[in-house]
Amino acid sequence: METQLLREQEIIPNDENLLGVIPELFPLYRNFTSLINNDMHCLKAEWNYYKDGKSWLCKVTFKKKTVFWLSLWNNYLKVGFYFTEATIKGIDQLEIAKEIKESIKDVKMVGKLAPLILNISKDEQLDDLSRIIEYKKSVMK
Repeated sequence: METQLLREQEIIPNDENLLGVIPELFPLYRNFTSLINNDMHCLKAEWNYYKDGKSWLCKVTFKKKTVFWLSLWNNYLKVGFYFTEATIKGIDQLEIAKEIKESIKDVKMVGKLAPLILNISKDEQLDDLSRIIEYKKSVMK
């Protein structure tokens, strides 16, 4: 059963609290944060509690522009990118897992944006995530 975590406003998502909330996923989370904090990506992550969704979400930005959103679930890290109709097509040209490319074939637009949602459950998926991050940064205006 999939359950979104970090639903309590008073539990601030820091390393100490996250270790208690996601003990099995914490090593993956640390590798994930190392990836986004490395010099190549130059990203900034900021956790905020959103009352409308009653949960903590992490907005990851590059030069004040949103690259993706992160939420924590019981079995994975959920990463959500949003592309325009034109830029989502570039995902097909990246050297990433075929399943990711397949997931965008029938994507439903959300307003003028096309979502690309990744459920990261193992370290091997971080390479694909890194390639998508770099692509997203290249198409942001």
